[in-house]
Amino acid sequence: MSRKVTEAVEEMVQPILAEEGLELYDTEYTKEGKNWILRVYIDRPDGKVDLDDCGRVSERLGEVLDREDPLTGQYFLEVSSPGAERPLKKPAHFEAAVGKRIFLNTFEPVDGRKKFEGVLTRYSPESLTVETDEGAVEIPTEKVAKARLVLVV
Repeated sequence: MSRKVTEAVEEMVQPILAEEGLELYDTEYTKEGKNWILRVYIDRPDGKVDLDDCGRVSERLGEVLDREDPLTGQYFLEVSSPGAERPLKKPAHFEAAVGKRIFLNTFEPVDGRKKFEGVLTRYSPESLTVETDEGAVEIPTEKVAKARLVLVV
């Protein structure tokens, strides 16, 4: 059900984002405790989304959701930036992260461990390479459980 919801919401939000000069980064429809949360993560090509952007998109998307009613029951709508340490979920996220520092967990050990931090030097649909302090590690993409950018200051 949540996949159908996110797909429907993505279709509804795309025209709004195009008018605002924004991009859709990700959507989530998840239950937390007894509440359903619809999260829409937005971005700009330069990565600078502000509170006003989030407010405008939230208001406009809320109106469309009220009219089209793709969700059953009550839920909370959250529109935000994916943040500096944004999650990497889709192929486009990983492609954009090549050359940047990432942290990832795997479902099962790769080279004897499940946690990796380093620069993502290569990505393909089959595998990715992370240059860690101990050297380069090639990780099959199907073994990646979670990944995110690392803020470097």
